[in-house]
Parts: sequence; structure tokens; C-alpha cells
Amino acid sequence: MQYARRIMNWSLVFWVLCFESLSLGLMSFYFYISLAAIITQVLFLFHIYSNYHYALAKYKRKCRWYRPPVVLIVPCKGKDLAFQKNITSFFNQDYEGYLLWFVVADQADAAYGELCKLKELLSAGSKALDIRVLVAGAAKSCSQKVHNLLYCFRKIPDDVEIMAFADSDVCVRSDWLSHLVYPLRKSKYGAATGHRWFVPRKNNLASLALSAVNAKIVQLLGKSPFNQVWGGSMAVRADVFRRLGIDKIWEKALSDDASLGRAVKKAGLKVAFVPACLVASYEFTTWPKQLEFGRRQFLITRISAPNIWWTGLACCLYSVLGLWAGTALAVYAALTGQKNLAIFIAVPVVFFIGQLIRAILRQRMIAKLLPDDRPKMRMAAAVDILLFWLWSLLLLVFIVSSTFGRTITWRGVRYKLLGPAETLILGKY
Repeated sequence: MQYARRIMNWSLVFWVLCFESLSLGLMSFYFYISLAAIITQVLFLFHIYSNYHYALAKYKRKCRWYRPPVVLIVPCKGKDLAFQKNITSFFNQDYEGYLLWFVVADQADAAYGELCKLKELLSAGSKALDIRVLVAGAAKSCSQKVHNLLYCFRKIPDDVEIMAFADSDVCVRSDWLSHLVYPLRKSKYGAATGHRWFVPRKNNLASLALSAVNAKIVQLLGKSPFNQVWGGSMAVRADVFRRLGIDKIWEKALSDDASLGRAVKKAGLKVAFVPACLVASYEFTTWPKQLEFGRRQFLITRISAPNIWWTGLACCLYSVLGLWAGTALAVYAALTGQKNLAIFIAVPVVFFIGQLIRAILRQRMIAKLLPDDRPKMRMAAAVDILLFWLWSLLLLVFIVSSTFGRTITWRGVRYKLLGPAETLILGKY
């Protein structure tokens, strides 16, 4: 966390020194710090291109020979958009003999009856060996989602080697499960993860903006030590789960993925990002709902994984200042007749081009990874590429909005985050 704070502080100092160099006429000094900014952007673009190449190289690979016993746990609350399509995709996994468990808090939940109907309808055609719709009861000291997962964990047979998790608001491809468990054949990986990609159900600006901002975050994942676990598409070895005491950590946790990821990395293990496990999440949102979602996600990160939050703030702030403060400096230099105007212009131009290329790369990537959804994402892709300069500002708004407070509303329940592994349930909203 101290390292991330230093990054943010140095990014602020960087631009303060840029303005000071103008007032003092220190052009040679500005040249060197501009050169440093340009080199940083080029290196970051190289990292993004490496992730892009990694995703395209991995997503088509067949993962047929590694088939350990696995349980797939899907917590549900209410009927999400495209609920039937999403749930059906879990029945259609090309994985012989897996256990498929759905879990809700109580039978009064709207999802319970629908899950029972789908079980009767789809079980015969599924390769799942054991299909259940479980009722976990109300949570007392952790989030309802985590409580549901723990309820299932305590029922897992001893011969199950892999625990896989998915959210009910995502739709997965038929080889999703086989890809998700495949990296766990190597002991260096403590967890494997995909991520969500928002596919707008309606092309209103709020839904398109949500897709674009989320895409910027997904693009950071690859063959990297900085990968983070996402609970809507993740897997962990059962022995690792028990050895790290994740069940004890979860007993008072709000976030399943942040707490699991922190424990995995603390144990010196890696998180494998699996491009084939990028999953479509069909969403329609409004600006108030989007801002609430963004604040909630980053508030959970700030409390559960503060080092990640500080790093995100630093990188986002640097990106915004690089483009906008760099442009302001270039305009000021032109208006005041500064020498070596090309130096001033180079910084915002490099930031602009770099961000444009990154937007193009992430949209080309997802068009290949989710080909069936490509027609639905055309508008989202166009908006991301044409308005790429806007989305860093919106992302910064999300992060800054999470700076204060510890209370969130999630799936109809209000929580207060007292610490990374301590949650207070305030009641239903």
C-alpha cells in the first residue's frame, strides 16, 4: 500500500513540477520529465499489447485431459436479467460428472422456484452428476453471498478436488468449466479466474459507459503477477481453500473474491487469468445505478484490498493528468510562446494515441472471445473507441466516490464494512 501511495504522490509531484518548470523557464528539466512520461506510456502500452496477445493465444486452446472432480456453486438472489439463459449455460457444461449446486437464502426468493423448474427441465440433458437447489438461510456475520457459499462448502464431499464459483448474472460458454480448472493442475496457482464483460441490453449511454469502464479494468488482466480474483468466474483447489483457512476468513467477510485473492497471494501463490472464462453479463443500467455500482465496487476494494485501491487511484489519476494536464500545458506553452513547443505537444499526443490504441485492442479482443455477442456489442465498441478520453474521468469519479464512508447496499441488504474480514449487517433495504 505504501508503494501505491508513493506512485500517486509522485504522479502529483510530476505535474506540479511541470507547471513550475514553465514558470521558472527550466526547459531542460521539463524535457526529462516529459521523456519519462512518454517512456512510461509506451511501456504500459506494451504491457496491454502483451495481455491482448496472451488472451488471443489462450482462449481457443483445448483443455480436455485434466478432469478432476469439481463442484460448481452458483449463489442466486432474485431473477437477474437473462436469468434463464444464464442458468441454462451452467447445465450445458462439457465436463463429465461435475456437481452443480445452486444456493439461495430462502425459498421465498424469486430465484428458487425458477431454479427448481429449470432443474426438472434441463437435468436429463446435462453432464452434471449431482444437481441441487440448496437453501442456506439468512446470514448473520458476513454477506449473504458469502454465507451461501460457506453453506455449500460444508456439504462438499471429500473426493471433490476443485471448487468453482459463478454468479447468476453471467452467461458462460460450454467449455468454460474445463478452462477454469485447467490452470490449477499446477501447484503454483492458488486460484484461477475469469472476469465479466458487460453486454448492454439497451444502448443507452449509462449502459454503454458501464461496459467501457469495465472493459478498461478487464484489459489489465493477463500473464501478470497483478491479476485479481473475480468471484463471478473463479476456481480454487479444495485443499488450498482448507489449508489457507478461507472458510474461517469468509465467516466475517463481505467479499468472497477479495478475501480469497488476498489469502492466496499472502501464501505466495499466483492467480491465473483464463481468457476463455471472460463471461458475458447482460445488463441495462441508469446513471444513478451505475454510480452506486461503481462506488460499491471500489469501496469494497478500498476496505478489503487497500493496496489495489491505492494503485488503481494512482494509475487512473496519472492517466487523466497525462492527457488533460498535458494538454493544458501544451496550450499554455503555445499561448505564451515557449520554446521547443514540440516537447509540450508530445506528452498529450502520446497519452491520446496510447489510450486510443488500448481501446481498439480491448474491443478487438472481446469480439474474438465473445463472437456470439458481437452484434450486440457494436455500439458499445464504437462508443468505447470514440469516447475513450472520457472513460478514465468516469473511472476516477468511481474511485474518488469510494474514498469516504463504509456503508453499502448490495442485493437489497445494507452492510457496514468494519475491516477486510469484519462485516456488520445493518438490515434489509
